[in-house]
Amino acid sequence: MDTVASLSKFHEEGTAQIHPVVLSGGAGTRLWPLSRASYPKQLLQLVSERSMLQDTVARNLTDIGFAAPLLVCNESHRFLVDDQLRQIGVTPQAILLEPTARNTGPAIAAAALWLLARAPDALMLVQPSDHIIAAPQAFHAAVMRGLAAAQAG
Repeated sequence: MDTVASLSKFHEEGTAQIHPVVLSGGAGTRLWPLSRASYPKQLLQLVSERSMLQDTVARNLTDIGFAAPLLVCNESHRFLVDDQLRQIGVTPQAILLEPTARNTGPAIAAAALWLLARAPDALMLVQPSDHIIAAPQAFHAAVMRGLAAAQAG
């Protein structure tokens, strides 16, 4: 079955929904002086007219079964993240706040626990907010292959 057919079947059956978990916890140290603790690189417009965070979230706005995103960010960035989402017309499921940065594993665990309490069969797609993906169609095809594998157990 090709990707388009599998997407249609996925939508019709409604058996699962992909929950994008966007990690936005950067410390702003790698691209100094552009990036800084109060305004890390994922909040900057580096490769398009949108910030890297906005580009990441926008990749999930296609009609292939993505739920609203769940974001994990530093507590001090919560208003910036919320404002950037509002600028592109996205209402997240939630913005989980890290009082102290503890790296990727704990952020993913917090998102998994949050989703588990609300949708025990949820499928997470964890995405850093500072990656450049030049071929969104290939990205979506890879996500669909992953979805098929996850549904198969």
